[in-house]
Order: sequence, then structure tokens, then C-alpha cells
Amino acid sequence: MMALPFYQKHHQHYDRAYRHKELQSTLSQYQKEEKRKSAVYSHGSTAYTRGSAAYRHGSAAAYGHESAAYSHGSAAYDHESAAQSRRSAAYSLGSESLSKMSSAYDHESAAQSRRSAAYSLGSESLSKMSSAYDHESAAQSRRSAAYSLGSEAYSHGLKDSNIMIEDRSYKLSPKAKRAKQSLFSEEKENKAIDYVVPVFTGRQVYVSGITDTEEERIKESAAYIARRNLFATGEGISATRVATSSSTEEQHEKKSRKVAIRESAERLALKKTLEETEEFHRKLNEDKLLHAPEFVIKPRSHTVWEKQNVKLHCTVTGWPEPRLTWYKNNVPINVHTHPGKYFIESRYGMHSLEINKCDFEDTAQYRASAMNVKGELSAYASLVVKRYKGEFDASYFHAGTVTMPLSFGVTPHGYASKFEIHFVDKFEVTFGREGETMSLGCTVIIHPDIKRFHPEIQWYRNGVLITPSKWVQMHWSGERATLTLAHANKEDEGLYTLRVVMGDYYEQYSGYVFVRDADAEMPGAPASPLDVECLDANKDYVIISWKQPAVDGGSPILGYFIDKCEVGTTHWTQCNETPVKFARFPVTGLIEGRSYIFRVRAVNKAGISIPSRVSEPVAALDPSDRARLRSHPSAPWTGQIIVTEEEPAEGVVPGPPSDLHVIEATKNYVVLSWKPPGERGHEGVMYFVEKCTAGTENWQRVNTEIPVKSPRFAVFDLAEGKSYRFRVRCCNSAGIGEPSEATEATVVGDKLDIPKVPGRIIPTRNTDTSVVVTWTESKDAKELVGYYVEASIAGSGHWEPSNNNPVKGTRFICHGLLTGENYIFRVRAVNAAGLSEYSQESEAIEVKAAIAAPSPPYDITVLESVRDSMVLGWKQPKIIGGAEITGYYVNYREVIDGVPGKWNEANIKPVSERAYRIHNLKENMVYQFQVAAANLAGVGTPSPPTRSFKCEEWTIAVPGPPHDLLCTEVRKDSLVLLWKPPVYIGRNPVTGYYVDVKETEATDEHWRSVNEKPIANKFLKVSGLKEGVSYLFRVRATNQAGVGKPSDTTDPVIAETRPGTKEMEVDVDDNGVISLNFECDQMSPDSKFVWSKNYEPIEDESRLAFDAKGGKSKAAFKDLGEDDLGIYSCAVTDTDGVSSSYTVDEEEMKRLLALSHEHKFPTVPLKSELAAELLEKGQVRFWLQAEKLSGNAKVNFVFNDKEIVNGEKYKMKVDHNTGLIEMIMDKIEDNDEGTYTFQLQDGKATNQSSLVLIGDVFKKLQNEADFQRQEWFRKQGPHFVEYLGWEVTADCNVLLKCKVANIKKETHIVWYKDGREIMVDEEHDFKDGVCTLLISEFSKKDAGNYEVILKDDRGKDKSKLKLVEAAFADLMNEVCRKIAVSATELKIQSTAEGIRLFSFVNYYLEDLMVSWLHNDAKIKYTDRVKTGVTGEQIWLQINEPTPQDKGKYIMELFDGKTTHTRKLDLSGQAFDEACVEFQRLKQAAVAERNRARILGGLPDVVTIQEGKALNLTCNVWGDPVPEVTWLKNEKPLTADAHCILKYESGKSASFTMTGVNTIDSGRYGILVKNKYGTETSDFTVSVFIPEGEDEVSQPEPSKGDKKKV
Repeated sequence: MMALPFYQKHHQHYDRAYRHKELQSTLSQYQKEEKRKSAVYSHGSTAYTRGSAAYRHGSAAAYGHESAAYSHGSAAYDHESAAQSRRSAAYSLGSESLSKMSSAYDHESAAQSRRSAAYSLGSESLSKMSSAYDHESAAQSRRSAAYSLGSEAYSHGLKDSNIMIEDRSYKLSPKAKRAKQSLFSEEKENKAIDYVVPVFTGRQVYVSGITDTEEERIKESAAYIARRNLFATGEGISATRVATSSSTEEQHEKKSRKVAIRESAERLALKKTLEETEEFHRKLNEDKLLHAPEFVIKPRSHTVWEKQNVKLHCTVTGWPEPRLTWYKNNVPINVHTHPGKYFIESRYGMHSLEINKCDFEDTAQYRASAMNVKGELSAYASLVVKRYKGEFDASYFHAGTVTMPLSFGVTPHGYASKFEIHFVDKFEVTFGREGETMSLGCTVIIHPDIKRFHPEIQWYRNGVLITPSKWVQMHWSGERATLTLAHANKEDEGLYTLRVVMGDYYEQYSGYVFVRDADAEMPGAPASPLDVECLDANKDYVIISWKQPAVDGGSPILGYFIDKCEVGTTHWTQCNETPVKFARFPVTGLIEGRSYIFRVRAVNKAGISIPSRVSEPVAALDPSDRARLRSHPSAPWTGQIIVTEEEPAEGVVPGPPSDLHVIEATKNYVVLSWKPPGERGHEGVMYFVEKCTAGTENWQRVNTEIPVKSPRFAVFDLAEGKSYRFRVRCCNSAGIGEPSEATEATVVGDKLDIPKVPGRIIPTRNTDTSVVVTWTESKDAKELVGYYVEASIAGSGHWEPSNNNPVKGTRFICHGLLTGENYIFRVRAVNAAGLSEYSQESEAIEVKAAIAAPSPPYDITVLESVRDSMVLGWKQPKIIGGAEITGYYVNYREVIDGVPGKWNEANIKPVSERAYRIHNLKENMVYQFQVAAANLAGVGTPSPPTRSFKCEEWTIAVPGPPHDLLCTEVRKDSLVLLWKPPVYIGRNPVTGYYVDVKETEATDEHWRSVNEKPIANKFLKVSGLKEGVSYLFRVRATNQAGVGKPSDTTDPVIAETRPGTKEMEVDVDDNGVISLNFECDQMSPDSKFVWSKNYEPIEDESRLAFDAKGGKSKAAFKDLGEDDLGIYSCAVTDTDGVSSSYTVDEEEMKRLLALSHEHKFPTVPLKSELAAELLEKGQVRFWLQAEKLSGNAKVNFVFNDKEIVNGEKYKMKVDHNTGLIEMIMDKIEDNDEGTYTFQLQDGKATNQSSLVLIGDVFKKLQNEADFQRQEWFRKQGPHFVEYLGWEVTADCNVLLKCKVANIKKETHIVWYKDGREIMVDEEHDFKDGVCTLLISEFSKKDAGNYEVILKDDRGKDKSKLKLVEAAFADLMNEVCRKIAVSATELKIQSTAEGIRLFSFVNYYLEDLMVSWLHNDAKIKYTDRVKTGVTGEQIWLQINEPTPQDKGKYIMELFDGKTTHTRKLDLSGQAFDEACVEFQRLKQAAVAERNRARILGGLPDVVTIQEGKALNLTCNVWGDPVPEVTWLKNEKPLTADAHCILKYESGKSASFTMTGVNTIDSGRYGILVKNKYGTETSDFTVSVFIPEGEDEVSQPEPSKGDKKKV
């Protein structure tokens, strides 16, 4: 789709534009915005022009259209346009050059030479570049090269444009203030228009998700890559094409390297030229690049056949790019109002309008209007739609067509009466609320159905044809006509009529629509006014009128506020400061040429109403200007009309106005009207209004500041009751003329009086929900708007409006009333002055249907025919007239040679049945019949004459048709069909009936039988229906000869359960009387209940008693028995088929008789029988519970046939609310053995229940009671709630625990094992009521008898636990299970001896049996493979592993009951890694075992006296024998006479020093070394000099090894 121009995006045409919220108010606003946009746009237009051509042609694969270069004389393009899409890559450089040169052409005076040079350069470039065209895969790279230069130029242009925008702002030259009206130049067929068409500019913007700057950067980058790839290649492909009429043949040849290099050089030279031109154009004035639209290709006229499609094409150039609008007969084409009819496309200068399925209405003149800032240009084309000879235009008969050619005034049959129009599924009286969406619909059936002859659908409101608008939408689907009120208002209330027109014949259907007021925003505020209209609009004022609302909110309306809003804005302005009561108001101060809409709000003391619906837009124009514009629409409506004045004729002062008079006077204002002067020259005139008090000549000018432009004026601020005279003067630029003649004295006040009260309010019955109200009109009422009618339920005092839109006339039907209620009515009149007082209240009338004569019977058929008589059957009238039909009258007439005779009465007295035998007929004579029904209102209209029947003897063997079919008990999935047997039974008696059914819309082929075998009954319940589906039924009788003719079909019946439908119920009263009950809330005063059995009237009332009160009826059985079996039904007359039935079969009879017996001989129902239970103290509770007990119920307690009473031993209690009865025995003893009985009596109902307690049952209860008593006493002191037990913790410890209660601080707990007290380190705090004893590392030694004792001053309690034999074994099994469960997964550990598999447990016990499996076989333990336990580690040691040790290993832990396993796969990498680690550890162990080491013998410190000998010896070991080195102060010590070093047998090393002195003190050490390692041992020698003593000092021995020195 083309992008719409700015003004078309926001505005619609004159006829529809007023309601658009976004309409702009003035041309100046448009120009201000568009000048700003066009200025920015024009700055970059030069660069854009230079770049856009190359860019667009370079990207032709994406866009497929030419750029602006095409429009400036691209002749090469025109010559080869058939191959344009394949030539776009080669063409881009040339078109770019053309674009550059065209810009230079605009600037230089020598335009022709520049353009020729640019064109020749472009053509040369084209011819050269065409050889660079590639085929298949190489084509894309060549196109990219062309595109790159174009995008580069395009990006340069945008950069230049941005620079220009930043440097300065461009403004168009302002228009002269006194500019005359101008018209754009057009061609001959263009006509001058009456107002200036505003010019707007803009450009299409394609949103790509990134900014312009980012997009250009992407394009520039892509262009650089493409250009680099193009210039990097040294060869290419040239292509020459030979164009034919049917195909294009291509020849390819390899290009020489020399040619390729030359072309590359030319491209570089061309690029340099373009860059120089770019610099030159930066200095140009961009405004010279702008040029008006120009049609390169104009749309051409077409003549097509009807139903064909047509497409109009045109090509437009101009800068900025023009916006093109299509017009049909000077009216803009809106594709949205005609969906699917028009398709408009616009892309890069090429525009098209496609019209689908043309018809006569499309014959018109079409105009393409191109517009930009430089001007507007139009091109015209005509479309003629031809029709095939002999055919008629079916489109004129579609819904919504108002005009119809005279040649199609009759139907194809020649007579309009041939059509039968029926309305089905009709809309009824409809109620809505303001603001809601309402829809009216009706299905139309037309017979015969002619495909090309369609009906015209028309909708009327109160007799006025409705046209589609934004408030009203209409739709015709071909079968159903609908009218939708999108936003209902009180203006939409009225009588709606659907008229279906077929040629000269039509049928119509009507229904009233009521629209209630919306909820007020403030409680008590009045309803909104309605029907706001603009009257007498002129240049600067308009009169607004409205209708007062029917609801005032409970307090009188004080007045009204009028608001105005300029079209195109959303700003509402209040026109009057104080409320006005008169329902007309002149609004002044309007701006000429602008359009306005208005609304009105009512106000009372509670608040202001919600605004009314807005008025239709009105333009502030002279009426003559408005008429002229309406007759010559020629451009889209923009919300403003600029009217320019001609230059005045010099020196002509206007004369006085004429015919000055007062057209309206109220207490708020006076409206004057006059005619313009005859002498005024060619210049427009304005007016000054003057006033003076009657009787004086003191004239005062009313409009002192601004002259009046309109010959109407409203004068405000006048004193009420005072008399004034008025006169008017004309003025123009030449001066002020003489005043007009003054008006007569006018008294300020309301000339229009409030209407008088209507009289004689007479209500009459109409339907069950409506009443017809008539009245006499108000006397001497002027300008009467209508009447409001109100209704109230008699005695309620609450009045509701019956209509919210005033009705004209003196008769109105009030709908929506409650059936059976008494209503009173009142009426008041309304005009512009206000509402009259209420009329007197009418007499009360009950809402019920009025009695009228019934409608004609229908479906008259012959049931039997003999030589001199015939039996007729018919259906009851659809409308019985509100009263029961008393009988029928039959008429007949002879038909001789097709000419009917006169009617004869067949019966004098009415017949009650819907079948009648007519006697004394002539054999073989043809007759016609008619039937009329009668009720209390009289005899109704006879039915139309039947078709002709011949009176002759029927001799067929099969029976005739059954008759008088009736559908009753209609539900959503079933109904009951009744019928009467055929009058003519054939040669044999009727043996049964078949019932057929089909959906209403289905064809006769879809009839199907409900019953496979014939039924003898004359009724059938049809089940399995679909809810909401309409069905037809018929019945066929059968005898031995066969199946007879089917009956007439029933009327359509919809399977649905109507709201309020009630079913028949069966009831059994307290006396055991069985009855059937039926209730109906839809009864009229004349309705009756009719009971039947098996759908036959009940004649014998000896077995049933009937009673009816109000809307309820009861049929009571006197003695229900087998004679009463059957289907009982009840129907209510004078209703819409209210009926129900109940089936009493043998099973149901037995149930009812049992229920009756229970009611006759009642028993107190029990929820539970008598039972006994023990209480906490050992008491025995006897109890039972009844279903319910009244407050008078009594209970007797009996033991062994003796009544027992409430006392010390027995406590009795009866709860009447819950029905619970109980007796508590304090202590059961031996003499309490026997039978216990509770006897109940509640009114007439009795019951009893007994409990026998003897023998073993009694002994067991007594023992349990004694135990319970002892337990109760035990629990009075500290006691065990849970006795002593054991638990194995997660750590595999045993926890003995018990739960205690009733503990206090003084309570002690003592543990014992085998009678010996267990000393516990901590005292129990009984914090959570649990006492525990933890036994860690549980084993066999912990077996024994455990006991715990609780005691304090209240008593003691004890608990024992035996952990011996089986109990101990169970505990040990659980301990072992816990240990096994705690075992970790097997892990691998390499040792110096081999590989160890191990698992840790929380605790190990010898009772836990451990076994190992290798590859599912038990391992035999040897010195190499052995198992063991170290602490909590269970392991399997494999010494010196071999490959045979690979495999899966399983450790099994058996806890005495269950075997727990842990698995490990010792193979593959796991085994290899373990073996490597084993070898490493083994070698490390050997090295550790054989390395050199010092075993001991040396001290840490030796203190010795000077002169003494020091001897130290130590043991060393190593394999091989280590070397020994002695050190002193970390230096090797050499043996000499003073220091003797010995090393004996490789095991003992000695150090001897003779005669030590002080210089021998120091740090000594020994170093032993072999190939596996070294070790040192240091010691300190300290030599001291004794003082006077000669002591022998001994060295301090090392720890654990003391030696003497």
C-alpha cells in the first residue's frame, strides 16, 4: 500500500471528516508543521537526489523500481525497460552520473548542454557497464559493485544534508498578507475550485529497526566491501542481449584482460568526477532542486465488461517526492470504507489503482492528484463499465442501495406478488442502556429464491431511513439482516422497522427499542440531554438546540451548560457561565471557516449530568458559501476553509440593511436577523448592532470591538421585562453606512411558554407485558417537541420513565411491565421552554393480554372423503386472542371449471374439535373450504381458501393420515408428541403408528422414523434431541395393508428447556396420602390445570382427588393400586405450552406405598442402635442416636424389664438437638448382667433399641472395665505413656527409651539391669516426656533384663524390658543391619604389600558376618588374599596382585536376616593404576627398610671435664653396609691420636677422644650413608675446667640409652 499524505492520514473527506478526533483546526497549523519538515527535508534533498538514484537502482532486487534519475531523462532506461530488472546492476553507475548531472543542470544556466553532457556520459557509462553484467553466480558481485558506488554517494549526500541542517535553518518565503485567491494550474479538463486546497509535504519513511545513521554506516560498509571485491578482480563477463517479442536470447563471451583493466580505470575516473561534482553541489542552493509534480505516464481510460477487474497506472516525478491521491468524481477513494473493492499501490513514483469486479456504479471519471510543496497536478481517466445485453443489474437490489433504475421496478416474473417474504427469528421489543452495544437481527426468507435477484434491505427509525455511520452499522449476510448500535444513546430510542424490498413489492417488520439512561456520575444528578442540533449557522455564530431529559435525578433541573470543541482538537470550552433553561442557545465568537461540534450538560442541585452525544460538525460559514461548497466538492476536507476577499471597489460605502426583525426572544437573549444591503460594492461588509430603551433615542453600540460578519446576532445582557429597540449599521473599508430602520419595541422575556398539561390519560390492555396509553394533546402548545410517559406500580410511589426520547402523537405503548401487576400512568409535554407539569394519574390497570378475536386456523386438510361428505382437519390458530377458543366455523364452496362459487356455512353451531365432517356434498364435485375460530371476543378472520378437493369415495387399503398433532413437555433433549387417529382407517383397523422426525432446515430426504416397530399408543416421548435445534414431526398410521399417508407436519419446535420450567413432583404427607403436584408461575387469570392419564382425559375421579390453589395443583390418590399405573400429565391452558408428566410403574408404586406406610405408622429413625463403650475411669456408657428429635421427645431406660432412673449409679442424658441419648453406669458389678433397652417416643412416632450383656460378653466387658479403672488410678501419679522399648541409632548404638507423663520436679527415675541399679551420670529433665538410656558399642555382654522405675510422693510406676534370647537376637540383628547400612562404598588402596579393598562402618560387631566374592565366587582366604577388620575398617588384602585378580568384587554383610552388598569393579584402568601405585609403594618400602640409619647410643649433649677421655659408641644399620663419617662443626673429622674413630662389623661406630681440652668443645655429628639413603645424628661436646676439684664428668645419656664415657 502507498503511504497516505499527511492530510489524508488524519482527515477524511468533507462528508465524514467532522467526527475524526485528530482533525487539525487551521491551515496555519498544518503549514507551520509542514514548512518545518520540508525545510529540513529540502536541505538534504540535493545529496539525497545524488545518492538515491544509485542506491535504488543498486538495490533493485529488493525494491524493483526506478529512482529519481529515471525521471530526468534516462532514455537508455526507456529503451530497454523490458529488461530493467536484469540490467539494474550495470545501470546504477550511469544513473548515478545522470542524477549528479541533473543537479548541475538545475544550477547552471546552460541547462541543455549540461544535461546532454551528463546524459552522454551516462549513456557511455551504460554501454560500458552493460558489458560488465555477469550471469548466474557472478551477477551478484557485479551488482554489489554498482550498488557500492551508489550507496557511497547516498551516504555522502546524507552527511552533507546533516551538516546543512546543523549549520542553518531554512525557511520558505512568507506569503503576502493580502494575497488573492490562487488556483493551481491544471489541464483543460481541470475545473476551478471554490477554496484553496492546502498543500502538504512529507516523505515515506520505511522503518527498519535501526536509526538512519546506523543504517547508512551499514550501507557504506557493505558498499566498501563490494567495491573492493569488484576492483580486485581482473576479468569479467560481457553480455549482449537480443530482445524478441516472445523471449530474450543471451550470448556470453570472455572479456580480455586489457578490456577489464581499461574499464576499471574508467570506473576510477568516474568516481573522481563524481566526488568533484559532489563538492560543487555542496555550494548550490537546495531550493532550486525542488520542482512541482509532473506526470511521466498518465492514467489511460478503460472500457470493461461488468464483473471484470481494471487497473489504472501512472508515473509521477517531482521533488520532494509527490504524494498521490485517487479521486472518483472528485471524491477521495477510501479503501477502508469499501474493503476488497479498491487496492491502491504506490512505490517509487509508480502508482496504481485496482478496482475489483466492476459494476455500473464504477462508471465515473477518476483523477490522480499529485501534490508536494511546489504545487499540485492532476491527471484524469474515465472508466466505462458495459453490461451484456439482456441482463439486469442485480447489484441494485443489494442491501444499502437507495437508488434503483426504473427498468428494474418489477421482478423477473413480471408480477411483484410472486415473491413471498417471511421474517423468522425476529427481534422483539429491546431494552438497552446508554453506552452499551445493541444489535437487532432478523432472518429473512424469500420465495422463490432467485440467485441474481437480491433484496434491498432498509432500516427505519420512527419512519426515517437510517444510513450507516459510526453510531450505526448494518449487515446483510444473504439470509439475515442485522443492525448494530455501537454506542447506544437515547437518540437511538424509537420504533425500528426492517423493510425488505423486492422490486415493487416489500414486506416490513417493526420492533421498539428502549434506551435507558446511563448511571449518573454523581448520585441525584440529572440524565443527559439529547438530540443536540446546530441551527441557523453563519459566519460567526450558531444556534444550538436540544431536548430536555426525562429524568431529573429527583430535583428540578436548574439549567444547561453548552460546550463547544473545534473539530480536530479535543479541548472543550464552556459557552455560557450561568445555566440556561431555554433549550436553545446562540453561540457567538466563532472563527469563520472553522468547524465545531457541541454538547450539552444538565445541572441540578445534586450535580451535573454526563454530557450528551455530540452534535454533527458545523462550519462557521455564510449559508451561500456552504451551499456552493456542498454542490462542488473537489478536495479532501481539512477542517478549515480559507475565504479570501476581493479587492474592494474604491469609495463605496454600504447602504443600510433591510428587513431587520427579532426572530427569537428569551429572558437571557434576543436574536436579530436582517438582510445585507443592496449597495455594498464588491467588498464584503460587516455590521454594528445598536440598541436603545423603548421610548428613548439613546442608542448604544452592542458590539463595540469586533464587527459582526453574519446577518444574525444574539444580544445578551438585557434587563428582563424591559423593552428595547434595535438597529444595524453596515461597514467596510470605505466607512460605516447609515443605520437600518429600528425594530418594534421588544420586551425581554420568554415568548415561548411551557406547554400545558396533557389530559385524559387512558390506559388499555395490550399484551402480558405492555399497556397502550393514550391522552389528549396539550392545548395551545407551541413548538411542541413531544411527550414523556411514566409508569408506576399502584401504591408503590416509585415512577419510572417509559420512554427516554420524547414521542410525538398522543398514543404510546409502554413495554417492560410486570404481568399481573396494577399500573398507573402519567404524561407531561415538552418544548424548548421546558417540561409541563405532570398530568393526572390514570386509573390503575392490570397488565394482561387484551382479548381479541383469534387468528385464522391453518394447515387445513381432508382426513376422509366419501360420496357425499368429507372430513376436514386443521390446526389451532397461532394467536388465540387472549381467551380460550370456544369453537370453529367451517365454510365451503363449489369450484366449477376453476371458478369458485359463493361460500356456504357447513355448521351453524361452533364445533369444539379440530375435525369436522361436512355432509350433503355432491359426488365428484370440486370444493374449497375455509375455517374461522371463535372466542369470547367474537369470530376471527377465516382462513384463506384451501386448494380444491374432489368429493369422491376413498378406496385405498391403507389408513388415512393421523391429525391434530401436538408437541408438549418440550425439554432440551426430549418432548412428547400427541396425535389423534386417522378418520379413514382403510380396509382394516389401524394396528399402530410410526413417528418421523427431521430438522427444520433439512430436506425431505432426511425424514427418519423414531420407532422401528409400530406403537399402539397415540403418544410417544421422543428422546435424544439436540439442544437448540428446531425439529419437525409427522405420524403415519399402519394396518395390515401397509403404512398410510403421513400427517401434516407440526410447527417447528426448538428443543430447549425454557427458563422457569418446573417438573411434576410426587409427595407423601404425614397421613400417608400420596399425591402428584404441579406448580406454574406463568398462569393468566383464565388458565386452568388439565390432568390426564396416559394422555387421555381422566373421566373416573373415584381414584383421584384434584385440588388447585393459586399456581399449584394436586392430584391425590385415594387408594394407590395396580389400576393406577400409568403416565400422569398436567397441562396449563392459556400458557405457552406449560406441561409436565410423571410415570407411576410397579416399582415406583411399591416405593410410594412403603413411604406411605412409614408416614401412617411413623417410627423415630435411628442413626445408630444401642451400644456400650468404656470410659476413662472404667465407667460403662450406653448410647444411641436418633435422626432427629423434637423438644417433646421422651426416653425410658429399662434393665431386665424394670425401668431405671437417674441416680448415684446411673446418669442419663438426652440431647434433642443432635438426637444423642446416653446412660453412664458408674461401676459394673456382677448383678449388672442382663438386657438394657432404650424406649423412644416422639409424638406419634416410637422406637426402641436393646443391648444384651450376658455370659462371656458381660465378663469381657467387666474385666476391661476393671482394667480401665486400675489404669486410671495408675495415671493419677507419674506413669508411663509408652513402656520401655529399644531403638538403634544411626551411630549403631542402642537407645532404651520410654515416654512418661504426669511428671514433676520431685519425680525420680531409676534404671536397673538384672536387679542392679545402673548409675547414670546425668539426671533426666523430662523436658519432652521421654526418658532414654544410651548403650554404646552394644554387644553380648549387654544382654539382660532392664527395668525403669518412676516414683514420687503420689506413687510409682515401672516398666520392664527383657533383652535375652529371642528379644536379644532381634536387637542384635537390628544393630547389625544398621552397621551394614552404614557401610561406605568399596574403595581401593594400594600398599607396599599389594592392593587393599576396604569399607568403613560406624561400628563393627563380631556378630556381623562378612564375606567377599570375586567374580560372583566366594574368595578362599590364603596368605596372599586375606580379610580383616581394623577399627571400623573392613578390608580385603590382595598381596602381590596378578592379572588373575582383576574382576568384580562384592562385600556381603549379613545382619542375621538380610544380606547387604557393596560392589567394586577392579579391572581396566582401576586395576592398572592400583598396580602401579603398589609397585611404587613396594619399592619405597624396600628403600625405607634397607637405607642407612643410626639406631641409637649417642647423647644430645656431653659435658666433660678438661683432661678426661671421651668415648661414644652408636649402632648403625643398612643394606648394603653404610659408610660412616664423623663431623665436627659440620666438617669431616679425621682420625688421629687424639681422636680415635672405629667402625666395627658394619654395625658399631665409636668415637674416642683422649685428654679433652676446651678446644674440643663444639658440635659433633655422625653421617651414615648407603645407596638407599643417609642419616645424621648430632651431639654437643662441652669441656669445662674444674675449680679446685678434680671431678670425673660423665656424659648425659640419650633418652632410653645411657652410656658411661
